[in-house]
Formats: sequence, structure tokens, C-alpha cells
Amino acid sequence: MNTKNLYRNEKKRGMSRMLLWIACVVISSSCFISCVDNDDDIPMNYYSSTKVTAAGFLVENQEQFSEFIGILKRTPYFSLLSTYGEFTLFAPNNEAIGKYLTKMGYRSIDAIPDASCDTLARTHIIKKGAFYTTDISEGALPELNMDDAYIVLSSDSDVHNNNALIYYINKNSRMIEWDDSVTNGVVHVLNNVITSSSLLLADKIAEDSTLTIFSEALKLTGMADSLVKYIDETYSCSEDSVHKGVMVRCTSGSALYTRSFWPEKRYFKYTAFVEPDSVYHAKGIRNMEDLKAYAKKIYDQTYPEDAGLYDDDPTHRKNPLNRFVSYHLLPRIGQYNSWVMSGDLREHCWYTSISDPEEFYETMCPGTMMRFAGPSAGLFINRKGLQNKYTVRGVKVLSPSESGSIDQNALNGVYHYLDDILAYTTQVRDEVLNCRIRIDATVLSPDFMNCNGRGRYGEDILTGFKNNYITDWKVSDETYVGVHSDVGYWNSYQANAVCISGVFDVSFKLLPVPSGTYEIRLGYTVGEERGVVQVYLNNEPCGIPVDLRVYGPDPVIGWIEDTDDEEENTANDKAMHNRGYMKGMDSYRPWDADNPLRSNNWNLRRVLATRYLDSEKTYYLRFRQVLDDPDRYWSFDYIELCPKSIYGSPEGEDTH
Repeated sequence: MNTKNLYRNEKKRGMSRMLLWIACVVISSSCFISCVDNDDDIPMNYYSSTKVTAAGFLVENQEQFSEFIGILKRTPYFSLLSTYGEFTLFAPNNEAIGKYLTKMGYRSIDAIPDASCDTLARTHIIKKGAFYTTDISEGALPELNMDDAYIVLSSDSDVHNNNALIYYINKNSRMIEWDDSVTNGVVHVLNNVITSSSLLLADKIAEDSTLTIFSEALKLTGMADSLVKYIDETYSCSEDSVHKGVMVRCTSGSALYTRSFWPEKRYFKYTAFVEPDSVYHAKGIRNMEDLKAYAKKIYDQTYPEDAGLYDDDPTHRKNPLNRFVSYHLLPRIGQYNSWVMSGDLREHCWYTSISDPEEFYETMCPGTMMRFAGPSAGLFINRKGLQNKYTVRGVKVLSPSESGSIDQNALNGVYHYLDDILAYTTQVRDEVLNCRIRIDATVLSPDFMNCNGRGRYGEDILTGFKNNYITDWKVSDETYVGVHSDVGYWNSYQANAVCISGVFDVSFKLLPVPSGTYEIRLGYTVGEERGVVQVYLNNEPCGIPVDLRVYGPDPVIGWIEDTDDEEENTANDKAMHNRGYMKGMDSYRPWDADNPLRSNNWNLRRVLATRYLDSEKTYYLRFRQVLDDPDRYWSFDYIELCPKSIYGSPEGEDTH
């Protein structure tokens, strides 16, 4: 879907929709077809028709697409592209199909096996949205193709044509026409067929001749063997195996259903952040012995209690090289633009003058996490700063356009190039992560990202999850869990939420923070349908239940609107904090709003507990609905883990 049209339509809905929180789920198939938007903001293109479908576009241009039409007609997808819906079609021309036939050794398209035709068709179609080049500047499109793979957009300048912009799909397929709008979506014309790798992530890294040192370390430590899962064969999705959900009365007094679908397959996927050999060479690292020595120097300082104990066994999880390699790996897939809020939402909703978009993720190195930041200079890991100023630069993740011509997508993951060496140093632990750690609920399970639930565009769409198939979560049978799509007008951080309904009882694992004393906080939005929850930390109750229906001005909370007097505002914040509550942040606002979440008395933070957290231990937060009412609903927004050095500092914690 053209996001400009999406958010234009959201704006027309106005403030009456801002408090409408959806909590109901209806059975649907594993996919949905959304509505076609108006085309007021469709970009200038080579072709625009109000009468021709995507299939019709191909037929009207048979001189270019006769071969692709022949492939599509051997599948159900030519007919699909003739129907009502909203598709993005990447159409390889006859020259592209000719190159594919030569590469594969086929004499004609008639020699292509039926199964291969089916895969080719699904690889070139996105079924759930019309995406234009104006919708994303760099990285993956918001929806997967019909083969459940990412379509990654990158660009370059044509030095032979006045530096005109060139677009590429998955690095190797050049768009020769783009943004051709049709009645049921958009068509982009390609000079090469899009192909998907059949290699697992470790093998894909080994295939890259620029990554020989890291690839060798990946094998030596045995971490390559930790990257081999792909499809969960125990998972199935049928009408009688998904949660049927309940209808919940919304705050407006009316009821509204939210469309929900359950992924047909459950995938295990991974991401590797990798230094090219050239980065190692610049640091004097030429071979594996050099890298071992570098890792030992770093991790003997970070973990002095383990120094020298495990040096002879690179497969031991406390071995310095093992820690070095595993800190580069995450058990979830994330494309370049997936790690922090990006695109139109970033530009419209995040106050980037006071805060860089950030997010935090657990790594495959036990007890460690990464801090991602997205200033205008790009994507960084373990950076501490604001905009172009920083106290710790961190390591830059190269964008697809900065990463050369190699497709970095594997069958079960993706790897990204780094411009410097990444490590969990004492500086990262003690300085970079000495901050308020705000964790969006949609990153609290790898499954939320591995099926593209997090970051999905759309209006009131839920990606549902079967209760026994959510990594790092424990969910009761009476509970529905779904990830809501990004909707700009929502009064929630990052325009999304994990929606939980029923007489729910859920637990989820906290990220492993550096050892210390923390305030554990819940960020939430008030609503009369939310109910009352008892919270537990590792099954120890965290005070009295939290009433999610009570608005800020209630004396129990003590929310007072900000004034022009900063001292008075600070005093009000302190009094509110003494009651165990805080206002929302001032660094984020809904798309339509003129003011940040801090100005809303329904956007609150509740201090759940103050506890010492040990990075070597695992902690679960449990939320149990105490009202015996199946219509209860909780829109889970975010969690904060704030160290004592921040909340107890003499200058006070900032409001961002």
C-alpha cells in the first residue's frame, strides 16, 4: 500500500479514531486482501491506467512480457493478477527470462518444471500491498512476497546517464521501469529474474569471498551449527487449531472487529552482523590466531572471572572467540530498515531533535544485548549520542546501497556488513548500555519479526500467534496474542502493539541487561476495556494490581498537565513518580497529533518493581488478568528497564 495514501486516509479519520483501540479477533484465512487506495499520491510513472489490471498490463505489453505471461499461465497467479486486490508485481521482461533460461539450461519456458514456474511466480508477487519506490528509500519492502521472502530495494546513480537514479531489487535485478500503476496495484519492470538463495545463513556467509575470517571463526566456534533451523515442522495452521477470539467493547461504546490472520508456516531465522576481511586487516588481524588474540583481549576485560579458563575450547560458550562470534548473531531476521523505526513514521512521529530512534535486542552471546540507533547518518550498533554528535560512535551497519552487488539474503536469514569491529566491550556494557532501555513489545519474541508481524503496514490488521509457538513467551489457553500492524494515528509508541485479549495470563522473558538495580516499568494506554492486571517478576507479585482503566488525572495517579514553568513540571513529575507512575515520553507523537504522548493523560508508565537484575540470570514478567471477563483486552506497548544511575541521578531522568 502506498504509505502516503495510507496516512492521508488516517488523517481524514481525525481525532475520533485516536482512542479507538481494537481488541477483537475473527477467524479468517491465513491471508487477506486489503482495499485499493485512492491514487492522489501515486508518483509519476511510465504507465497509469484506471482500467487495466496487473495481468492486463502484461497482456497490453506482450512484446515485453510474453515469456513471463507464459510462465504465469502455468500457475494460478495470472488469474490472481486479474482480480480485485492490491498487488506489487515485479515483471521480468523477455530479455530477463532469456537470461534465466540460459543460466538454468532450459531451451524454452516449456522446459521449466511446473514447481519452478510456481516458485518464480510467487517470488515476483507481493499480494498484500502496492509498494512504490517512494514508499521506501532503502531496505526491505514492508510485506514479504508470496514465497515468504523479503524484497530488498537499493539504489545507485548511473554515471553514463547524468547520474540518474537506478533502482535494484535484491541487488541483481535492475528496475528498467517502475511505479506503473494499475487498478489492482503497481508493476515494476525488471531486467533480471529475482532468484532466492537456497543456502542456509552460515553457508551464504561462507560463499562471500570478502568474509573469509569471520566465516572460519563461525565454523571453528560451532556457531554455524546454531544457524541451521528453518521451518518448524511441528507447526500447522488450520481453522480448528487457531484461537477463535472474542469481541470486546471499545472505549467509544461501539464494537469493531479487527482482521486477523495466522501465518501458514513458522520459520526460524537469523541475522549476522559481519566484518569484511578489509575491516580486520585495518586492525592488524590477518588470520584466525590474530582474531583469537583480539577476542581474548576484549572478553578477558569484560569477563575477568573467566579469563584463561576456556581458551582451549572455542565451542565453549564462555570462550572469548565464541563470545566474539555469537555477539554478532541474533535469532531473528532483520533487514536494514527493520531494527529501528524508519521511513515516513520516523519522519512524522519521532522528535529526532531530542532523541534518535532506538531499539534493543538480545544477542546469541548469553547475557548480552545490542543497542541500535538510527540517526540521519544511518544505522548504528552500540552508539551513544544524538544526531551527528556522539560520545560513543558505535559500529555502522552498511545499507544495501553501500554493500556492493552481493545479495546478502539466505534461505533462513540475512547478513549485514559492518564498517568496524563489533564487540561487547566494557565500554558497551558500562557506558553505552547505561541508559534507559525502552523495549517495544513487538521485539520481545523473535517470532514477531520472523513472520514480518513487526513492521507490517496496514489498517487494523493483526498477525495472530498460536499459543505454544511464541519464543520466549508462556501463554495460557484462554489468551489470544497478536501483533498489530503499524498504524500512524495510534496513540502508542512506534505505532504498534502486541494485542492480548481474553482472561489472559502471559509471561515473557526480559532482555539481559548489565547487572545492576533497575526500575522495571510498563508503558501502556488507558482504556475502559483493558481491565486489571496482576504483575509478577519470576512469579513474585509486583505490588498491587494495575488498573489499566484509570486515567492520569485520577488522584491515585496524579497526572497534571504541563505548564510553561519547567520547575513546576519537574515537581509534578516527581510527585507522580512517588505514586509509582510517570507520563509518556515527549520524543514520540501519533501521526495526526501536534503534541507528544507525554501530553496525553491516557499514555502512562507504571513502575512495576525496583529490583537487582543479574545479567547471568533469566527473568520473566507475568501479566494476569484478574477480572473474570473474556472481553478484557490489553494493548501491550513497551517495557522500560531503567538503571539506578539514570532514575536516581542528581540531575534527574530526562523526559524523552
